[in-house]
Amino acid sequence: MKQESSTLSKVNNDSSIVNNEFIEHDFVAQGTAENKLAKHAIQVHKFGGSSLATSECIKRVLEIIRANCQLNDIVVVSANGKTTDSLFAIYSLVERTIAEQEKQLSDEITAAISVLAQSQAQLITELLNANNSKQLLCQLDKDISQLTTWLAADIAQHKNDILAFGEVWSARLFSALLNEQVCPSNFIDARDFLVIDNEQSGLVDNATSAAQLRQRRQFGKLAVITGYISQDSRGTSCTLGRNGSDYSATIIAALVAASNVTLWTDVDGIYSADPRVVPSARKLHRLPNGVAKELGRLGNPVLHAKTLLPLINPLSEHHTHLHVASSFDAQVIGTEIGKFGQIAKQELSVTYLNDLLLAQSVSFTGDCAAKARAEFAPICMDDQQGFMVITQAQQKSLSHWLASHDVEITFKPVAIIATVGHRVAERGDIKARFKRSLKTAKPLQLVGGDNSHSVIAILPEPCSIELLNKVHHEMTKDARHIGLVVAGMGNIGERFLSLLPAQLNNVYALENLHLVGLLSSKKALINNDGIDVNQATSLFAQQAIAYDNDQLISWLTQHPYDELIVVDITPSEDFSLLYERIFALGIHIIGANKWAASSSTQAYNKLVNTADSHNSLWLGNTTVGAGLPINYAIDDLRQSGDSISELSGIFSGTLSWLFETYDGSVKFSTLLLNALAQGITEPDPREDLSGRDVQRKLLILARKAGFELALEDIDCQNLVPEALQRLSLEDFLSRANELDDYFASALSEATSKAACIRYVARFQYNANAITGNNPAGISAKVSLEVLPKNDPFANLIPGDNIFKINSRWYQDNPLIIQGPGAGRDVTAGGLHSDLVKICQQLAHKQNQVKIKGMS
Repeated sequence: MKQESSTLSKVNNDSSIVNNEFIEHDFVAQGTAENKLAKHAIQVHKFGGSSLATSECIKRVLEIIRANCQLNDIVVVSANGKTTDSLFAIYSLVERTIAEQEKQLSDEITAAISVLAQSQAQLITELLNANNSKQLLCQLDKDISQLTTWLAADIAQHKNDILAFGEVWSARLFSALLNEQVCPSNFIDARDFLVIDNEQSGLVDNATSAAQLRQRRQFGKLAVITGYISQDSRGTSCTLGRNGSDYSATIIAALVAASNVTLWTDVDGIYSADPRVVPSARKLHRLPNGVAKELGRLGNPVLHAKTLLPLINPLSEHHTHLHVASSFDAQVIGTEIGKFGQIAKQELSVTYLNDLLLAQSVSFTGDCAAKARAEFAPICMDDQQGFMVITQAQQKSLSHWLASHDVEITFKPVAIIATVGHRVAERGDIKARFKRSLKTAKPLQLVGGDNSHSVIAILPEPCSIELLNKVHHEMTKDARHIGLVVAGMGNIGERFLSLLPAQLNNVYALENLHLVGLLSSKKALINNDGIDVNQATSLFAQQAIAYDNDQLISWLTQHPYDELIVVDITPSEDFSLLYERIFALGIHIIGANKWAASSSTQAYNKLVNTADSHNSLWLGNTTVGAGLPINYAIDDLRQSGDSISELSGIFSGTLSWLFETYDGSVKFSTLLLNALAQGITEPDPREDLSGRDVQRKLLILARKAGFELALEDIDCQNLVPEALQRLSLEDFLSRANELDDYFASALSEATSKAACIRYVARFQYNANAITGNNPAGISAKVSLEVLPKNDPFANLIPGDNIFKINSRWYQDNPLIIQGPGAGRDVTAGGLHSDLVKICQQLAHKQNQVKIKGMS
């Protein structure tokens, strides 16, 4: 089959613009005349044993391959499920029988081999067609025969070959499955190219390994390579240690200069603590290389200690990013490890290790300390006080090493708990907080990690789950990161941005907020490492590039923050049509844009339901009344148990100015053209005079008050004569004097009654007015009204808005909110009010950790 798609490529985190290159996925079925490698950087995808444990799991992985791989990528696989554990168990059984002087394989061993063979045969027959399964079953029979022969011979000589069967079977099956269902593929045994010096150090002969891998990769075929296994310079099979397939993947990535390595496993990323025992653990979306390496060294359950070594080369200009993602939930964005800016460097996590030993000796001081450190790579060490912390497995070799120096050593059982983050050992505030959190644990020592990325407490007792949760809470309670994207770089957008630096400095709720995106209708500036708020508009002018909506949604899908807020300051209906897709990503919106909130009833209800189902917040106080808190007031009344029966007022700053100013001393058209010249009206004044803006605002408030109605349910008086409605703007302005007679007549009639004219919005609900013709009991209209001069709506400062609310609590004496209804300062201020409120709500939000496959 052939699958083609174009997506926004991952944002280059060393760049501050959206990467505009497109990736084309091109799978070509067997039998096609010509296979061409896609022209893109190589990516390595590694799948762990749990991801390949059953036929259902393997089918899921096939779909991941379809969606994410191209023909010049590389797939690295672990053994299926617990296959390697089974091989270890069989090997141990044989070792025991040899010790007991038994000459033949016992029934127990034979049965274990049979169960292993049956499980592999079942995968083959469930996944492959008859012809292909027959071929692999024959190969499996030969392997089982070879396994039995080796087990009955000198097993020590063949130990690694025995343990290698799991990866060989897994890679061979997966390659055959790809060939049958997805794309051309070739199976490669890593022992045919990957050369290390020995199993103890695992140092790779890069030149030889890279050359041999180039020979074995086949043009136009997706390479499927075994993890975990390799060979030494003599050609002897070696393994890379338990969980060594991750290390295999990063070694191979370094050999081919891959742009990315993705470790597809049973968790959707790396967390700030082990999520199995710390329910409040939060995903770390981005980790600097050095921090991730330290986490792996200090017991993180996902990262293998050596995984990052091949990717960290300070002398190389090539940088490979590592991703951790879940094959059980491939749509969820995982964790990325690489080179990042300041935001990612603020991440903190807590990890622990039990069953350790504190070793004390004079050989751990002075010049000898460096030799001891190089020989044993301890968990931590203090060469002033002469101690190191090691694993229990290292005790015997350390004792022997010191015996040759003829010095004494003491061992004490200990545990460690550590705070890990970028340069935390150099930060006094972090160390002080860590020390306070350990007060009841009475640590023996507090030691900084060698690379300064950890502060380690040595505990006299095993680290309890209670202590781990307490320390994690204290160290990460303020660590959530919120990304901010501002859409709309016009007059109000620029004012919003100019206020942002002071807000970030002065408002505690915005402490973890980072500006990461700026959008106009045609250009975007996206930077995951943050945009300098003091230079936002100039950086946008210099660096923004063209984008389309699909590219924007792709970036939003992959954003690396705990939460993301989009502030929509555009007047664009097109941008409002993205709201549903944005809400579906769990992203929050602050909207000054009226289109979404006043869309059709079906569309509006769908937006509300989508936001609710994805825990997305939607605030839009500035859609009506600029910065006036009318939306807040309605929300508060409803949430407090009140019920609203009437909403009315003057909702247009433009129409407020026109009718408060119009007294007949100048013609209405002269006043209108003057307002246009001052920027008081829309560029086309008919937008104001049509009443549509007021109509939309009344709809928004009525919906906020809990009523379901549509725009067409609100009668709207258009103040533009029909003859002028369809003219070009130029023609309309030249004939604006045709408005004069109507407004002069309306004003004269009102004046004769000691009254005035105002454009008023009115919504009323009366349960007693429910009839067959009005089943909802609702009346709503926007129109020019004649009002007595003592009416609250009659005496406003020109340009002000006024809102009157009648409710169960405010019946005889209504609630009135009055003030500026337009203007860049008040609107930008209203947006900042929404921003503070949404950040305050998010500060108390708890994301539930979902673990779909982790044992």
